[in-house]
Amino acid sequence: MVPQFMSFEGGAGIRVLVLKGGPDAEREVSLRSGTEVAAALREAGFAVEEIAIDRPGLAELRAMRGDVVFPVLHGAWGEGGPLQELLEADGRPYVGARPAAARLAMDKVATKAAVGAIGVPTPEAQELRLGEPLSIPCPVVLKPADDGSSVDLRICTTPQEVERARLELEPRRTRVLAESFIRGRELTVGLIDGECLPIIEIRPREGTYDYEAKYHRDDTQYVLDPELPEGVAEAVRAFSRAAWHAVGCRDVARADFMLDARGPWFLEINTMPGFTDHSLVPKAARHAGLPMERLVAGLVHRALGRRRPGRAAA
Repeated sequence: MVPQFMSFEGGAGIRVLVLKGGPDAEREVSLRSGTEVAAALREAGFAVEEIAIDRPGLAELRAMRGDVVFPVLHGAWGEGGPLQELLEADGRPYVGARPAAARLAMDKVATKAAVGAIGVPTPEAQELRLGEPLSIPCPVVLKPADDGSSVDLRICTTPQEVERARLELEPRRTRVLAESFIRGRELTVGLIDGECLPIIEIRPREGTYDYEAKYHRDDTQYVLDPELPEGVAEAVRAFSRAAWHAVGCRDVARADFMLDARGPWFLEINTMPGFTDHSLVPKAARHAGLPMERLVAGLVHRALGRRRPGRAAA
């Protein structure tokens, strides 16, 4: 079902500031996502200021023109709270989560705690502190506790592999999460204003759905509305909505799951999912009858509806 606020409204007379890039490891993905968003907004009739940023200050941000900001950034600074704090100080309406929700969703340890507390199943996990032994059995997934796009993800089947992965990750990552590896089917659910888009099953040709499979290879299969065991689709959608509310998401998000014989397991929720030609929220939206230009236009108009009284356009 397409959310009601996604009924098409054009962009005449509205200037959107599209921010992309940022200082995080996912800068390349952000640049591509921002380019796609800007092109779709122009197609929908908006005037667009498309700017690649690093880590601007408030004065620099305020000098950028736009009635509303669409921050298409991924990673700890651009998606994890600091940019959202800057946008709050700027005062213009913007697309996406507010600072507290952005920080919570970027912190995989805190997200799992918040979502697990309301009964959503999530794999057993441990934040690995330097020198602390692993207390959960292999196989495990090791990944940064505060990054995305499967950057620096390692699957370890033995204690020796865990030690090698820790030697690689701990010198450059301040926080590492170890999570029980769930062998099964990978599912993802896009959400618009808390309503679920069609479920997508991700089928990498080989190995795991890592950074290369997500953004560079063309052999990953994406199955929309896959056949699932009885009750699984309903559970995945219910868990996705529950995670959305537990984290405090706004406008758009994407929840990721693994499915095995026991049922679906929540992994994480992203508050600014990708918008590249490989990205999953645009794929699911198109399948639901919501092409890219209507998707991004709806998100902009949603943000504009929150404009503060008396805030002049930039």
